[in-house]
Amino acid sequence: MSRAGLPSASRPGANDDVAARRGGPFAVVVRFSHELLFSIGPARRDHQPALRVALGVFLPLLTLTLVNRLDLAIFASFAAFTGIYGRNEPHRIRVVAQARAGLLMLGVIFAATLAARLSPGGALDPWWTVAGTTLVAWLCSVLAGLWRLRPAGSLFYIFAFAAVSSLPHQPPLPDALLAAVATFGLCLAIGLSSRVTPSHRSPLAWADVRDGWRVRVSVAERRVLWLESIGYLVGPGIAGLAATAVGQALGFGHNYWAMVAAVVPLVGHSTRHRVSRGLQRVLGTVVGLVLLAGIAALQPAPWAMVVLIAVCQFGAEMLIARQYFLAQVCVTPLALLSTLLVAHTDPGVLLHDRFIDTAIGSVVGVAVVLAPSVYRRARGVRGG
Repeated sequence: MSRAGLPSASRPGANDDVAARRGGPFAVVVRFSHELLFSIGPARRDHQPALRVALGVFLPLLTLTLVNRLDLAIFASFAAFTGIYGRNEPHRIRVVAQARAGLLMLGVIFAATLAARLSPGGALDPWWTVAGTTLVAWLCSVLAGLWRLRPAGSLFYIFAFAAVSSLPHQPPLPDALLAAVATFGLCLAIGLSSRVTPSHRSPLAWADVRDGWRVRVSVAERRVLWLESIGYLVGPGIAGLAATAVGQALGFGHNYWAMVAAVVPLVGHSTRHRVSRGLQRVLGTVVGLVLLAGIAALQPAPWAMVVLIAVCQFGAEMLIARQYFLAQVCVTPLALLSTLLVAHTDPGVLLHDRFIDTAIGSVVGVAVVLAPSVYRRARGVRGG
């Protein structure tokens, strides 16, 4: 009998554990698949940050829908990523994290729309999109590390620069910047809104906020940060080049989706965790595409799409720290609904492009994660 009073074979997952210890390859696959798809981490009041982030997306998009300015939706949507940062932190830490992340996002959005306006065709060429986005991926990953931003990495900034710079019809610059800045301010206000409840109120003085801007990074941490930033040059760069070349040969676009997928495995506390994130990205995308196909078949009105975007954003934030596969099931329709809201694109084309680009990017990202281990083993074999 086990300490829990049950035979060991009766405990959930016990048979998998026993088989795995015996070295059965099938059992190892079963156990890994269970951890990949069905295990879920503990809740940490996830509904609170999820509600804040969902409101930060919903209110600007609803406003733009009501005033018939959906051409500005892409700028508001990316500025709303401000609310994702500092999710479980005290107010004084959250406001600093969101201010840093939001101001960096505004800079990326401005650079992207400026690059598009200065391009001959009104939008960056796919190859130049890869070059510019790779630079943004590296630079923002370094800044995110130096500022200790969470979520770590530069995924959101990659997405924002590539999507905005490749937008064929840019709205007036003052309007675009106004939509982004207003959404940024709204997200900061929502992040502080829980202070109206005394039980949720944490100290917030100017001295605390000022001190929060001072981030101390040790020499060892800087060394690791610079080494890891190489992955944000190599991964998105290779993924973008591959997706562009294959896309032009086979007739599909959205190469930046591959670049976004390539950085997903770069964030994690172990090689196994990072590889798992890459696999979960692909599997979650497949299920999310099925969900989106059902939604697209209903042909929802713009206001209904805004509601669905907010619901998907809420679901993604509820799950992102607990089960990445399920979070991706929400993220996929969230991203594509945002695209459908702005551009009248055939949903079938988006489904096709999303799957192929995600697969390319995930393969490249996992390869980048595994490359150092493979190199060290190869050196060890040659040295032996």
